[in-house]
Amino acid sequence: MRWKVTNETRQRPLADRAEKATNFVQRFKGLMGRAELAVGEGLHIQPCNSIHTFFMRIPIDVAFLDAQGRIVKQMLALPPWRATSVYFQARSVLELPAGVLAASGTQEGDRLSFEPASQAPVSPA
Repeated sequence: MRWKVTNETRQRPLADRAEKATNFVQRFKGLMGRAELAVGEGLHIQPCNSIHTFFMRIPIDVAFLDAQGRIVKQMLALPPWRATSVYFQARSVLELPAGVLAASGTQEGDRLSFEPASQAPVSPA
């Protein structure tokens, strides 16, 4: 299932087809090996309070979220081959294409919301 992510504080969309990683394998793999992360895409990792970008080929924007979906720490254009600190208030992490957080004006303290992305209507055959 894909998710629509909105910055509720600023009323700005951040992703319209984010994926969720909630089991060990999904969380471990994350975005490793991806050649690109298109605008509109993202990965919400839960539970999570620190990440690494080892074996990644692209920089990413990162938002660490508390249990209420508020950003407790954000990192812009985090390059490959880095590791973050542990943010004990964080319960999940949203990874987005580099530039999305700055372009949307997103700041620490903003609240994000997640809702299922609408499915494209299926035309009868």
